[in-house]
Amino acid sequence: MTLHADYDPNNIFAKILRGEMPAVKVYEDDIALAFMDVFPQVEGHTLVIPKRAEARNFLDLPGDKLGSYMQRVQKVARAVEAGLKPDGVLVTQFNGAPAGQTIFHLHFHIIPRWEGVALGRHGEGGMAKPEDLEVIAAKIRAAL
Repeated sequence: MTLHADYDPNNIFAKILRGEMPAVKVYEDDIALAFMDVFPQVEGHTLVIPKRAEARNFLDLPGDKLGSYMQRVQKVARAVEAGLKPDGVLVTQFNGAPAGQTIFHLHFHIIPRWEGVALGRHGEGGMAKPEDLEVIAAKIRAAL
C-alpha cells in the first residue's frame, strides 16, 4: 500500500476497537487501546493504537491528538518495563508498506528486549495462544 491513501474502517484494529474482533487488552481509556500482539516478536510484545483518530500511520495523526496519544504510548512502555523487567524496551512504529507496516491503522509496538534473547521477524512468527498472552498482559496491567 502507498504511504497516503484513504483510511479503511474495516482494518483489523478498527474491528478490535468496535469489539468485532477479540484482543487481550492491557490498557484502555478514551484516547488509546493497548493490547498484546497476537504475532509477537518476543514475549510481551504490546501494541498501542489511538481510538479517536482514523489515522493510517503517524504522518496522518492530527497534531491536536498527538500529545495525549504519545503519553499513553509512554505509559504502556513504562508498564511493560515495570511488569516484565526486560533489559531494554524497543518502541517502534512503521509508516507505509515499504517501511514494514502491515496493518494500516496507526500503532506503536512496545517490545521488551532481554540480553541473549533473539527478536523474531515482524509479522512472521506463529500466532500466540490467548491464554498465554493473558498471563503476560496481567503482569503489565499490574504495573499500570
